[in-house]
Amino acid sequence: MARPKAKELTTRELEVMHVFWDQNQVDPVTELTVSDVRDAMQKAGRDLAYTTVATLVRILVEKGFLNQTNEERPFLYRAVRSFDEVSGNMLGEMIQKVFGGSREKLLMRLMEERKLTPKELKALEDILRENS
Repeated sequence: MARPKAKELTTRELEVMHVFWDQNQVDPVTELTVSDVRDAMQKAGRDLAYTTVATLVRILVEKGFLNQTNEERPFLYRAVRSFDEVSGNMLGEMIQKVFGGSREKLLMRLMEERKLTPKELKALEDILRENS
């Protein structure tokens, strides 16, 4: 029996999604080709073959993270799911799987990892003030 496809993003799939999300910050209606994605990844220091990027994009379409927006070549793709939605879901799953659903345990682990910079400490204080 074949193993069901994972709903989660692999590391490489996440790298591709970041290309779309980064471009969406510049232009919210961005549509990219596989070549655009490959070029952006190459500029970021990640040199993958065109066929590898094309396969990753196809998988992301199948998983519902990207949508193909045209029928003629070169195919154009757009992110269907936002960074906020995906990162929130991934973080929620990680908190559930690793920390048994305890955000307190996650925060404690983050604090043990390294000392916060003054900027990080201020941001955390601001967040806590807003949620009080």
